Amino acid sequence: MNLYPALRPLIYKLSPKQAHELTISLLRLAGAIPPVRGLLKLYFKPVQPGPQVKVAGITFTNPLGLAAGYDKDALAWRGLESLGFGHLELGTVTPLPQPGNPEPRMFRLVEDKAVINRMGFPSRGAEFTARQLKNRKSGGLVIGMNIGKNKDTALEEAEKDYVPLVYRFAPLVDYLAVNVSSPNTPGLRKLQEAGMLEKLLKPVAEERDRQISRLGKAVPVFVKLAPDLEETQLDSALQAIVDTGMDGVIISNTTISRPMLKSNLAGETGGLSGAPLTELNTRLVKISVQKLNGRLPVIASGGVMNAADAQAKLDAGAALVQLYTGLIYAGPGLVKEILNSGLNVRQ
Repeated sequence: MNLYPALRPLIYKLSPKQAHELTISLLRLAGAIPPVRGLLKLYFKPVQPGPQVKVAGITFTNPLGLAAGYDKDALAWRGLESLGFGHLELGTVTPLPQPGNPEPRMFRLVEDKAVINRMGFPSRGAEFTARQLKNRKSGGLVIGMNIGKNKDTALEEAEKDYVPLVYRFAPLVDYLAVNVSSPNTPGLRKLQEAGMLEKLLKPVAEERDRQISRLGKAVPVFVKLAPDLEETQLDSALQAIVDTGMDGVIISNTTISRPMLKSNLAGETGGLSGAPLTELNTRLVKISVQKLNGRLPVIASGGVMNAADAQAKLDAGAALVQLYTGLIYAGPGLVKEILNSGLNVRQ
């Protein structure tokens, strides 16, 4: 029985910030109590738990994951792992704590089944976030960490933030995702330009390789790109990612475009996610898969609102699919619903 449609009007009476903080608190509490966590797993257990997939040397129990941005400080991952995901991408985490952009910075566009956010990497910092993962046992649900630079760090010195984050989180998580595509940190997207991207990713790759030797385990690093790149920009970014030996590409972050929106909040500054991003993202995934031609896996992240959307990403060649905004409109049962549809993955 899905109670979310009945609860949604009450949830929408809260501001997006209040609703998010409430759900994180409840998931954190539920995850801290083993019997409650067990009941959640039982309730959200899909009839069809797979299909299992292997990407960048990691085995995922299913191809569906939580996109970065939901659990920025790794507070609620124990509760979230009960919802049926094949992986969770936590973060974005920055080396030092920072507040992010001024409030309000998140807006529900209900008529469009969309969200605009201009969060700006609010983070309690690497040390706080790492402490939340210190008792995590290996061999469970796949967990990735999305990493970003502090706002005050110069773009030309971005590697001074990203490299220590690789060092700090490689022992704690299964993969890392380099975020150079948020529209809400001034200038960040310039790091997607070929020269700057290579300058950043070379030392990241070197640190990843050191950690692989030190830890004796794979530590894949993916790079998350924006959906607003021109084709020539996408070409050069993908080539830089391949040339520096990265392990995969996440397509994509939120968009600064505003495609035919109905809501009177459409003019708010920030990145747009949700249903308006669905077709744009699927098209970009397909293009990226074709351009990479098997050299690297592509992870689809954007506009997954139902099972058909998830399958469309897989049909476009995505190895994994991530969602976030879909949960706001369909509730936590969306994961189970998508898995029960019987996803087909390209082999």
